[in-house]
Amino acid sequence: MKNIFSKIWGLIPGGIICLAVFFLLFGYLGMRMGTANMLNTIMNTAHDLLLNTVFYLMAICVVTGAIGKVFVEFGVVKLLEKILRPLMKPLFNLPGVASLGAVLTFLSDNPAIISLAQDKRFATYFKKYQFISLTNFGTAFGMGLLVIVFMVGQGFFAEPFIGLLGAFAGCIISTRLMQRFVVKEYPKFKNEAAIDTCVIEEEKHDDYEKPLFQRILDSLLDGGRTGVDVGLAIIPGVLIISTLVMLLTFGPSADGEFTGAAYQGVQLLPWVCEKLGFVFKWLFGFTDPHLIAFPITALGAVGAALGLIPGFITEGWIDGNAIAVFTAIGMCWSGYLSTHTAMLDTLGYRQLTSKAILAHTIGGFVAGIVAHYAFLLYSLL
Repeated sequence: MKNIFSKIWGLIPGGIICLAVFFLLFGYLGMRMGTANMLNTIMNTAHDLLLNTVFYLMAICVVTGAIGKVFVEFGVVKLLEKILRPLMKPLFNLPGVASLGAVLTFLSDNPAIISLAQDKRFATYFKKYQFISLTNFGTAFGMGLLVIVFMVGQGFFAEPFIGLLGAFAGCIISTRLMQRFVVKEYPKFKNEAAIDTCVIEEEKHDDYEKPLFQRILDSLLDGGRTGVDVGLAIIPGVLIISTLVMLLTFGPSADGEFTGAAYQGVQLLPWVCEKLGFVFKWLFGFTDPHLIAFPITALGAVGAALGLIPGFITEGWIDGNAIAVFTAIGMCWSGYLSTHTAMLDTLGYRQLTSKAILAHTIGGFVAGIVAHYAFLLYSLL
């Protein structure tokens, strides 16, 4: 009985904190908007995001997934890997084969690097500290193709590729910082191989015996099916995180009243950012305090962050510089707060999660800063 009471007592502080945060947040929103209006706005915003943003993102996921699978099937990924291989050691302090991870995560999502890392043949190329840093390296390119295609679909063309340059810079910083943190914590990892023994079995390439048309069709359908899975996976992040961020970002209706319509809010984030506006303007060149909602959302889910873009465009808050910075931060961070723990746990180094998050946080800021100043140089041309 004593043990039962001690366990219950141990849960009380966490429960109290959870209830306190819940009632403070929604109590504040309810007082500002009215309880009925708050609930209606939450439901209407989530419904509109599902219909007009999630399904659009899912369509992009299906198309890019199909393209990515075709690239894998017909050797384009291997070609890109050979082209990028010479950059790996001088820039990222990684063996050349790591470039394959960058290409795969760019075409799909962060966890692709873990699937690759679980291949023992792949792991034999790495020292242990390099192997652990793959979490940061792969995350910096996660969903890159989706982000760029989405930005191009919004009518911006050069800016997303400037953002890609920023993400590249952020990845260098994040990966090398993580390697430094690991070596400092575990000096022996610098010389230890990531895996000691490996039994390599020859793979059978039965697919190459299929007719060309069948290989193309299978690749398109398999890749598209993967895109559907990704599209479904981003639904919770877009609906939950984006709705909450929008409640804290947008304002009431044009006449200043809360009506329960979608995309209304209390403008708390812009108010906070106005107090620190000079910092974000200097770092990222943001011209409107509302724009800080994108990087905050990208911490948890880049798909949810992309869901903010159409509303920003409608309100007239977006410019070319913001798109470049959004692309860089969206790619580099790409929801790392929600994936780093699981990725490092899969690799078997959960204890290094805090260091990976710190390194990647710094890398994301560097990505946004580089994208901002690169855009300024581009504007002068």
